[in-house]
Amino acid sequence: MQKKQLLWLLPIAVAAFFLFDGPRLLSLDNIREHRQALTDFTDRHYLLMLLACGLGYSLSTALSLPGGTVLSLLLGFLFGRWTGSLLIVVSATLGAGAVFWLARYLFADWARQRLQQSALSQKLLDGFQDDAFNYLLFLRLVPLFPFWLVNLAPAFTSVSMRTYLITTFVGIIPGSFIFANLGQSLGRIERLDQLFSWQTLLALSLLGGLSLIPVLSKHLQPKPFSD
Repeated sequence: MQKKQLLWLLPIAVAAFFLFDGPRLLSLDNIREHRQALTDFTDRHYLLMLLACGLGYSLSTALSLPGGTVLSLLLGFLFGRWTGSLLIVVSATLGAGAVFWLARYLFADWARQRLQQSALSQKLLDGFQDDAFNYLLFLRLVPLFPFWLVNLAPAFTSVSMRTYLITTFVGIIPGSFIFANLGQSLGRIERLDQLFSWQTLLALSLLGGLSLIPVLSKHLQPKPFSD
């Protein structure tokens, strides 16, 4: 597919999502209301739903559409904590990889302009200078920045696609497992803001802190004396 075709296709896909009431369809209330029908359909067409949900999650991530949290809960609800977690991690990594490629090779000017409009984005970009691998891993483990922003910013640094995909895959495993596990009690979740307890946030922060140890050790090493 040529660059011009992609330039037209992606905005059309985003517009179609909102035109066909995507935010309401992916709302927590709507998913809870139809959870029995979704479960029954998954039981009858398991492989089809597995592929459809994985593709939908990847597209949602690639287009930075709202509803990612609800989709994560839904995958945990439909496929269980283990299969659901794996599906979230693989699908989100593929979607994030698409964002990285699109931003670096197709939409560089537009994406760079979007990032420059925010001081938060500039701070994010500055953090890649010392140790891109561990810094990106930290950002994936600790949800300090919006997911779409962490997907986009590394495309304008020296981070390689390989490093980006590895840190994304590894870094989102804990959060994906948490959401997939919570999804099994979907019927009892009334609001999205009740999902993360302070204990969960603390655990993710500690994991993120471990990823920054190599960066801190470089700064704390004494400089050799010069003659």
